[in-house]
Amino acid sequence: MTDILKHLDLNSADGTQLNLDALYQIAPSAFTEVRDDKTGEISRKVNFEVLRRLLGDHVTDGDGEMYQFTWVGKNAARMEAAKPTDKTLRPVVEDSLDWDNTKNIYIEGDNLEVLKLLQRSYMGKVKMIYIDPPYNTGNDFVYHDDFARTAAEEDFKAGNVDELGYRFRKNTDTNGKFHSDWCSMIYSRLLVARSLLTEDGVIFISIGDDENANLIKICDEVFGEHNFIADICHKHRASVSNDRIISENHNHIAFYAKEINEVFAQQKNIGEDPVLDGFNREDDKGKYKLAPVDGPGGAKKGNPFYEFMGVEGYWRYSKETMQKLYDNGLLIVTENNLQKKYYEDQARQSRKKVTTWWDADFLTSSATSYLQKLMGCKAFDNPKSINLLIRMLKMMTHFDKDALILDFFSGSATTAHAVMQLNAEDGGNRRYICVQLPEETPEDSEARKAGYATIPEIAKERIRRAGAKIKADSPFTTQNLDTGFRVYRLDASNYEKVSLSPKEYKQDQLDLFANNIKDDRTDLDLLYGSMLAWGVRLDLPLLTETVDGCTIYTVNEGDLVACFSPDITDKVVAAMADKSPLRVLFRDACFKEDAQKINIYEQFKQALDWADNDAFNNIRVI
Repeated sequence: MTDILKHLDLNSADGTQLNLDALYQIAPSAFTEVRDDKTGEISRKVNFEVLRRLLGDHVTDGDGEMYQFTWVGKNAARMEAAKPTDKTLRPVVEDSLDWDNTKNIYIEGDNLEVLKLLQRSYMGKVKMIYIDPPYNTGNDFVYHDDFARTAAEEDFKAGNVDELGYRFRKNTDTNGKFHSDWCSMIYSRLLVARSLLTEDGVIFISIGDDENANLIKICDEVFGEHNFIADICHKHRASVSNDRIISENHNHIAFYAKEINEVFAQQKNIGEDPVLDGFNREDDKGKYKLAPVDGPGGAKKGNPFYEFMGVEGYWRYSKETMQKLYDNGLLIVTENNLQKKYYEDQARQSRKKVTTWWDADFLTSSATSYLQKLMGCKAFDNPKSINLLIRMLKMMTHFDKDALILDFFSGSATTAHAVMQLNAEDGGNRRYICVQLPEETPEDSEARKAGYATIPEIAKERIRRAGAKIKADSPFTTQNLDTGFRVYRLDASNYEKVSLSPKEYKQDQLDLFANNIKDDRTDLDLLYGSMLAWGVRLDLPLLTETVDGCTIYTVNEGDLVACFSPDITDKVVAAMADKSPLRVLFRDACFKEDAQKINIYEQFKQALDWADNDAFNNIRVI
């Protein structure tokens, strides 16, 4: 009866299955049950004839001319986005800061693999995505997803794969698939990233002129043309250069919603963010801030001079209006001045629309100088401006200060810095997930000379220094500010046997799983890998305790309770059940014989009043 405890599916979510599940929600009658002749298992399949009838005339076979955007490798990129991965994320506690308390996450690894791994735990939970991908100028590194080339030796020889298996190279304009490779790279990642957004979530994508047109077409397909909000231009350099006929001094930001109606329902009107700052007082009418009622004097200014409430001065309003404001409780006497209550609701209704031209201090040169001063050397070329990120964050998270922000081309970690800075300014609890490929710094660079061998090493140190500086600048208001981060690193599977997932093994092969874990993997590797596979967030608090010589791990007071120690006892099982867990996890090596599994199954049923189905779904082994 080894099947009484189910094995946890250790692969990431299957993108094809996610699409089928979504289709089933809106068109269940288009599905039928089919039995597999080999395994005898019954599964749901799409009946295309029924689906065609449901769609009526809104169907095409793809024959003849039609409007579409395509390139060499598009279908392969789509298939790659849907394909599960058996890789895992390993915790790197020694590189982390305030591991036990922080809600922020920094991940080193290929972002396509990482995005797939995040799907089960973070699907529909990310409020805002910002990315600054390679611009494809001919010098940028592009994540090399060349699906037509399958020989690992050929890839390594060509310089497309490094010794750790990461795939990236410079996409020079001599490459025959110069634009196609870039389109495939961004397309597959956006397909997966979209699933992580909340229904009212948005994505901002920085891009230059080189691929802006292609990016817009790709986003129209991934997010839908109707979810396009704006193509924002922002000034990124002040100087004039001779690199083109017309000197380019702007970058684009493609701005899309996952579902635009949800965005506007939540945001009302996306307005100028500074107008909504500073409403730190409250009465029975709502939040408000104090605004001046005095104005510059002189005949040309047109402001009257008179005494009101014992204060003389030039006022913005007539004496009659001032009296009405006072009678209605909207005028406050503060020491030797008068101020008016200005309510947040008024500001929200009167704020101006954001325009598509952002001409503010978003210059790359300023951002570079700031980062150089913070790091003590020119550690990173062309970082994004913190002010640029803060503006986006204010627009989309002003009313959601607990929002989760994702940046999967995080570079020097400007997004992480901006999240901390804005939280310090408005008391928010926004959290971030940053993902970065561990690209090596050039050997002759200032970063390498300063000891930074990879981009993530620069980014992690930047977060540490930025957090410390923010707290030092405002020590009384940032005492509880989260400036920590948990580090995870993408790696191959924790398990030796990876050609099949546990659910694909026949019953007489399941004993192979008892000792299939790689020698260099720890309990924490197994725990966090299993959390991803079971849809548990990576930022949740963890407690450990020892019972009868066995270590018990409790995630978030019972979201998941796990034990991987051999020879577990009834006392261990009872201690785990006392935590009223939602999920229970063991390792196959915990059990000496099948009878013990049956006993544990019954123990949890009795202790937690679970039905057979509850126990079958809530207990897993790896």
